Amino acid sequence: MSQATNQSWGGRFSEPTDAFVARFTASVTFDQRLARQDIQGSIAHATMLSRVGVLTGEERDAIINGLTEIQGEIERGEFNWSVPLEDVHMNIEARLTDKIGITGKKLHTGRSRNDQVATDIRLFMRDEIDVIEVELKRLREGMIELADREADTIMPGFTHLQTAQPVTFGHHLLAWQEMLARDHERLLDCRKRVNVLPLGAAALAGTTYPIDRHVTAELLGFDRPAENSLDAVSDRDFAIEFTSFASILMMHLSRMSEELVLWTSAQFDFIDLPDRFCTGSSIMPQKKNPDVPELVRGKTGRVYGHLMGLLTLMKSQPLAYNKDNQEDKEPLFDAVDTVRDCLKAFADMVPAIEPKKDSMYEAARRGFSTATDLADYLVRKGVAFRDAHEIVGQSVAYGLKTQKDLSEMSLEELQQFSSIIEQDVFDVLTLEGSVAARNHIGGTAPNQVRAAAQRAREALSLRQGQA
Repeated sequence: MSQATNQSWGGRFSEPTDAFVARFTASVTFDQRLARQDIQGSIAHATMLSRVGVLTGEERDAIINGLTEIQGEIERGEFNWSVPLEDVHMNIEARLTDKIGITGKKLHTGRSRNDQVATDIRLFMRDEIDVIEVELKRLREGMIELADREADTIMPGFTHLQTAQPVTFGHHLLAWQEMLARDHERLLDCRKRVNVLPLGAAALAGTTYPIDRHVTAELLGFDRPAENSLDAVSDRDFAIEFTSFASILMMHLSRMSEELVLWTSAQFDFIDLPDRFCTGSSIMPQKKNPDVPELVRGKTGRVYGHLMGLLTLMKSQPLAYNKDNQEDKEPLFDAVDTVRDCLKAFADMVPAIEPKKDSMYEAARRGFSTATDLADYLVRKGVAFRDAHEIVGQSVAYGLKTQKDLSEMSLEELQQFSSIIEQDVFDVLTLEGSVAARNHIGGTAPNQVRAAAQRAREALSLRQGQA
């Protein structure tokens, strides 16, 4: 074999790879990020090979000690990554052979780079999912605590971005929390399918060596080995599933971001974000821009793109492994980084939100937000709902002409639309009366908001105890 050809596969080649093609096909510039997982998988593989008699105990120890030393070199920034060696696996294997001699070449017995990289990515994803879950829990905890504190803070609820009915800031925050609770379930469900071991599938058809895949799975903390060798090396469903989770989560964070951007504007003036989460303008000294939520809103698109990219990457691939799959790592890495950073930013920012209670209350007073309460009042007095709807509509029209909210009208003014209306109507026309009246699970009554916050807190605590 020519010295210029790749030692891992160049035996049947008569000329070296073109220099551009070598750079074009190499992945080491980005897959070196998998070095820790690659070494972790190799140590488990060597341990298993020793147990089944393929490696001696001395060979196993030499490999493990060499890999441990290489891990230290990488962590200290002393490792020399080589593009001609193509990927993280061959770089580490070549360095191992340099350190311990021919025994280093025995490490690859019974495996292929196909099942090796599939294992590395699953180990990486499992680690990152656990980190992301910590940030997601932290965000949920902060959101629940803020909701509990603001259970009485009245604000307008919207449909079509028009004032609809009064709610409380705490109730609104718990709506966000429900989105995140579903995201949390999706993340943990995804982790179950990530935690399956492909190692032992070799290139596509398994190996003739007497390996024990259950031993390797146990050493690496996988739930089980993959059932089918063809599927094991070519499956990237778990990556697509993670980016699907990530896309839905980012959609939720983007919706929250949109509301935060609106609420910090002078037109709404509902909340204040601490200065550390905002920036100013280079030309307008009065500006305080909500950059963190704006960036989170903007980063949502790149995660959507990664989901579509991975789906497209896989849509036409025949079994089993194809070089196309090298293109899975960069979008997956970026999706992981983006989600983790956005969650961290939100987990730091949300508990520090300062509601401007007077502005929220005044906004809830505008727009006839208790109109539905008046209709419900009339129905309880025996008026058919359609007739009640018409009466309230006339009352609102009168309020628009006189520039009076329903709660600001006198009893005589209201009675011109229905003689059934009595003094007790003002119990339901106040904002406080309106939110307190919806006193059922999931409702806006402050005691229900606090109870919902407690249930969310307990559910999250129970999940932490089960982890």
